[in-house]
Amino acid sequence: MPDTLKLGPVELRSRLIVGTGKYPDFASMKAALAESGSDLVTVALRRVDLKAKGADSLFHWIPEGMKLLPNTAGCYTADDAVRTCHLARELGMSPLVKLEVIGDQRTLFPDVIELVKAAAQLVKEGFIVLPYTNDDPVTARKLEDAGCAAIMPLAAPIGSGLGVRNPYNLKIILEQAKVPVIVDAGVGTASDAAEAMELGADGVLMNTAIAGAKDPIAMARAMKLAVEAGRLAYLAGRIPRKLHASASSPIEGMLD
Repeated sequence: MPDTLKLGPVELRSRLIVGTGKYPDFASMKAALAESGSDLVTVALRRVDLKAKGADSLFHWIPEGMKLLPNTAGCYTADDAVRTCHLARELGMSPLVKLEVIGDQRTLFPDVIELVKAAAQLVKEGFIVLPYTNDDPVTARKLEDAGCAAIMPLAAPIGSGLGVRNPYNLKIILEQAKVPVIVDAGVGTASDAAEAMELGADGVLMNTAIAGAKDPIAMARAMKLAVEAGRLAYLAGRIPRKLHASASSPIEGMLD
């Protein structure tokens, strides 16, 4: 059976979700998105010129067949985030939304109180909510209890490229969650994406790591392969770590 990722009623072939910000131009963005193999791409509605037409519009450059995931980047209150999701609905986009409610402008860490508040309201209004949150297991549980379709804890601060800073908290979230867990923010290179998947994450969302690379197209392919390799390694089951050596060939029956 295909190893697909299900987010509410949406089924994705790829476990890599990508973004549209920070690319040097629309052409390189389109090429990188295509190379990533992703089915789902995030769009920050508050930072897009919705009046632009044709080649001047970001939407013109989204590869055919990719699903749009509107996000609430730039929102600092629950009310602002909810209004942005209503805008996505008015534009005829999918009810699938990435919910961000930022609490600090410098670190871009989420305001978890406003986040849970917005998530609960949006779920009641029929949205399929994917919340960006910190790596706190308690907040993750509250978001799941509010009806979110997935939990999206950060690996590290947005755009930092630091990789997974707290694998132990992520493991707790993964152990308790009954919905998909997608690591969001902080990935810097392919090994970071592979590590997140090897921990058991159901997917990885990234933007800066690809868009900010010297060669975004090559990095997009690297991330695609890393997510696939990390997922396969997780399903295969790694060997236990040991302090001492263990012969890889049996020694029984060997000649003296």
